[in-house]
Amino acid sequence: MLYWLTDLSDGGDFFNLFRYISFRAGGAFFTALIFGFIFGQPLINLLRAKQGRGQPIRDDGPESHFAKAGTPTMGGLLILSALVFSTLLWARIDNPYVLMILFVTLSFGAIGFADDYAKVSKNNTKGVSGKIRMGLGLLVAAIASYWASCYHPDGLAYQLAVPVFKDTLLNLGIFFVPFSMIVIVGAANAVNLTDGLDGLAIMPVMIAAAALGVIAYTVGRVDFTDYLDVHYVPGTGEILIFSSALIGGGLGFLWYNAPPAAVFMGDTGSLALGGALGAIAVATKHEIVLAIVGGLFVAEALSVIIQVLYFKRTGKRVFLMAPIHHHFEKKGWAEPQIVIRFWIISLVLALIGLATLKLR
Repeated sequence: MLYWLTDLSDGGDFFNLFRYISFRAGGAFFTALIFGFIFGQPLINLLRAKQGRGQPIRDDGPESHFAKAGTPTMGGLLILSALVFSTLLWARIDNPYVLMILFVTLSFGAIGFADDYAKVSKNNTKGVSGKIRMGLGLLVAAIASYWASCYHPDGLAYQLAVPVFKDTLLNLGIFFVPFSMIVIVGAANAVNLTDGLDGLAIMPVMIAAAALGVIAYTVGRVDFTDYLDVHYVPGTGEILIFSSALIGGGLGFLWYNAPPAAVFMGDTGSLALGGALGAIAVATKHEIVLAIVGGLFVAEALSVIIQVLYFKRTGKRVFLMAPIHHHFEKKGWAEPQIVIRFWIISLVLALIGLATLKLR
């Protein structure tokens, strides 16, 4: 919205700054961060008053989690409010990729909110049916995937870009939309599975958002893509503003989510943020790189899949408990130890993902 102040510029004054994505990305970050600091505690007080006993705790979970009973959930509302407000304020709202990513974020946030509300109101860990959540998620992802394909350049539409082998494009044709649906829904659910310890999910999400924001800015500039020999996707540079707002809102939330957490993000936040990461990857044609940047989320999801399939086949477990962060809890690792080590892994994976821009 503030971009339109450039109409008042003569090319050499303060208003000209709003032409620059980098300037607006910085503004988006600080706006979302300040929003989180201002409204964080009032929202927590409201959630605590409305929810009473807070998020239900699994009976079969680690014993240390019973001490967290009474902690309110739906803290993702703080992240989403800061994110959406800041993005609408600083980004070009006529950019189709920004609108698509906002659509995915808010839609998955609504699905997560319904699930959180069902859990809190019934005071048990069973929320909205998994089939319903999956069906709605796939519908949202289908719309977003087709939306993105309509705005991709002719040479990239319905193509899958392969990192490192930069001249390689796989023509998925009609399968591009189903593939992208899997990317978006998979990312949403992987982040959801990761959100099991105080601060565990939000920092890797911010790290991944930072990496994808850099990628979006890079592939949206023809000079950078010529130098790095990567595919040019005009218009994606504006996604950096969304990513910056996500990081700012995420830091504002982490202030209250740091151990011991005063609030949990809940499915409201985890599904929305995971869906957003998937949508950014689809928009920028970096779906495969997302699996590297978000490798921690992939590992968490795979640990659940492996555990379920192996148990059904043999009656035995590969991990002491899944997702894998609970496995380390059962092994005696302290919660902060798990969280910080997982943050380090996320940072390393994000740097590897960024390196694919240069490698060939």
